[in-house]
Amino acid sequence: MGVNISYATQDIWTWWFAVYLYTGGLGAATLAVTFLTDMYLKPHRNLVLWGAGAGVVLLSLGSMLLFWHLLDHLAAIHVLNPLAMINQPTAWIAWGTQFILWMMVWGVIYALPYARTTPLIQNLPFVGQALEWDFVVKLSGLVERFRKVIGWLAVVNGVGVAVYTGLVLQSFPAVALWANPGVPLLFTVSAFSTAMAFLLLIMYTILHEAEDDHIRVLYERIDLVLISAELVIIFSFFFYLQRGSESAVRSWEILFNDMGWLIGFIGFGLIVPFFLELKGVVKGWTSHAPIIAASVFVLAGGYLLRHYFMYAGVYAYPW
Repeated sequence: MGVNISYATQDIWTWWFAVYLYTGGLGAATLAVTFLTDMYLKPHRNLVLWGAGAGVVLLSLGSMLLFWHLLDHLAAIHVLNPLAMINQPTAWIAWGTQFILWMMVWGVIYALPYARTTPLIQNLPFVGQALEWDFVVKLSGLVERFRKVIGWLAVVNGVGVAVYTGLVLQSFPAVALWANPGVPLLFTVSAFSTAMAFLLLIMYTILHEAEDDHIRVLYERIDLVLISAELVIIFSFFFYLQRGSESAVRSWEILFNDMGWLIGFIGFGLIVPFFLELKGVVKGWTSHAPIIAASVFVLAGGYLLRHYFMYAGVYAYPW
């Protein structure tokens, strides 16, 4: 007697979860890259303030969206407890919550000394007074003394958040597209690629500091490598899904027959910015417009990757 296989596209984790994964990975990677730049390339107050501020906001928005969709909002207490990771080490939501929480804490603390010397922030209502509290002044002094320790605590948590966004999907065995060891790698590479693009966008449109050319060029080169890695991983996914289980094959059919995935994500989200950045790295630019466009494409592609991963998640089971 034969076994009938049926399948259904999952409709629980949809666009809202894609936004959560996107803002989490982008925010954490932005903080990590910003602090590494400040520690090892150039002390950069403006970049730290913009990078840390944007990173914390992105992480907060994503976390608020996830909290809003919880059926039991009080259940968040359990994942906020650090012991949850010890009692249930495979509970990736608990790990991710701790990484995100401490990423935001270290991010704010790292930026504190720069915030205290920025006139615009000092003149903000209530904020300026708070920056002069004895506790804040002493904490700021400790950060200046142990800047690299604080920075590396933030970087480790940032990498943890980026990896977690893939692990939380990989731990879902009912969907072959997600239950793949390549997913954490893909999402981590994508998170740091979008972070490079985001910081390039800030540096070309807001900061405009001529002495930062070496940082911008380095970001472009790193992003070029990350986009190349992402294309290789996507190419591997093409063959993995095509030759996989019923669930994998159905996900392959959804993804690689969808123009949004092929043209939107792979075309404009990866290939177009790859060639734009390659031209910039090889020959340089006479205008900033192409690299700004490439950064926007990479950022849009980062979201589309996660959107289509949710959209193409397929359950398959025998009847």
